[in-house]
Amino acid sequence: MSASATISEIIQSASVASLGTVTVDGGPFVSLVTIAATTPTTMVMLLSGLAVHTKNLVVSPKTSLLLVQPGGEGGDPLAGARVSLVGSTIRLDRGEDTVARSTFLAKHVSASMYADFGDFSFFEFTVDHAHLVAGFGRIETLSADQL
Repeated sequence: MSASATISEIIQSASVASLGTVTVDGGPFVSLVTIAATTPTTMVMLLSGLAVHTKNLVVSPKTSLLLVQPGGEGGDPLAGARVSLVGSTIRLDRGEDTVARSTFLAKHVSASMYADFGDFSFFEFTVDHAHLVAGFGRIETLSADQL
């Protein structure tokens, strides 16, 4: 399977990711979030304005997501395929989040209980490049255009 196909498979199947943001003082911050892919190079997240990662996104849209191929979490976690996505994240205004909302809530049905709370918003992550590690010796970096 090509690197592009492997990355696409991971993006489409992933429902959680490690989200890396930049703190107010310029340091790194990583948290766990739920995601849903809307295109091969965009994913959406439903985030609370109270969360540290959301406050970080207000300061800097620079973002990284680490996605692990399903099944890669068990056994030897370093043996499974994973992809680090680097890009940027923006908050979507209510009313302009229809596709994000429907895609995300189809994948995360229980989120409909809080999706309309005032402090929650949908955020869209756009890939600039992807770094795939798919086993020993199989490491490739692809641009968004190559996905």
